[in-house]
Amino acid sequence: MNILHTMLDGLEHAKSLDKIADPLAAAVSKAVRPRRIRNLLSGAAIGHSVHPMLIVVPSGAWSMASFLDIAGGKGSRKAADLLVTVGILSAVPTAITGLHDWSDTQEKERRVGIVHATGNSLAVMLYTASAVARAKDHRALGVLLGLGGLGSMLFSAYLGGHLSYASGVNVNRTAWHEAPKDWTRVASDADVVEGGRHTVEANGVPILLLRHEGKLTAMDRVCNHLGGPLEEGVIENGCITCPWHQSMFRLDDGKNYRGPASVPQPVYQTRVTSDGFIELRQPES
Repeated sequence: MNILHTMLDGLEHAKSLDKIADPLAAAVSKAVRPRRIRNLLSGAAIGHSVHPMLIVVPSGAWSMASFLDIAGGKGSRKAADLLVTVGILSAVPTAITGLHDWSDTQEKERRVGIVHATGNSLAVMLYTASAVARAKDHRALGVLLGLGGLGSMLFSAYLGGHLSYASGVNVNRTAWHEAPKDWTRVASDADVVEGGRHTVEANGVPILLLRHEGKLTAMDRVCNHLGGPLEEGVIENGCITCPWHQSMFRLDDGKNYRGPASVPQPVYQTRVTSDGFIELRQPES
């Protein structure tokens, strides 16, 4: 374990990787800028990141191909070959969605991510070479190349797990935020002017209060995508845009109008009391 931790620490601090990672991330960010592309690749339409869903197809296909190569016997050769091809084809959309998610990372996560992507690319190349060898009836070579691809994929999977579970890339930053269940006084109504921003806390939750076109909104001020400060965002067409990666959320219900955020932003119920104070609470449903 110490060897793995040392390796990860080395990758996270390998600033030389920035020379490759930063220009590539900038190019990917430019390519996915249109709203429809962002929403498609981020999973905004389904409320869940797409990349983790796609990973299971190539990883499962390639793993079972190697299993059949080793333990399946001659009768399973066609099935193994088919699984290799399925893995290659499904790796393409998986890589595209992964590049989309990675392009929003910075520094340590970006460095580990570029090595993760390189390992997966090597796996695709090895399995492609394996498919060619199998087609030419060079069975032993095809199996060996496939096992090399499997090893590369498993190494990349380890890095991907580190990004998700240790670094929290693409983890909902508001998942544990819960405002009070009972009406709680948080500010004077006079403090929240039209077009202004007022920040408060309730039950430890950082909240942004704002009034747009006369309507009062109480929204979690931490962008659920990567923790950007929504209080610094631009308000336009009934939406607020995160200044970090341009996720857009509707003010009335928090639904994500534009990715990369794939889940809605928490919005809390509000009311103004007769003596001029704003109260809020967690939505009942």
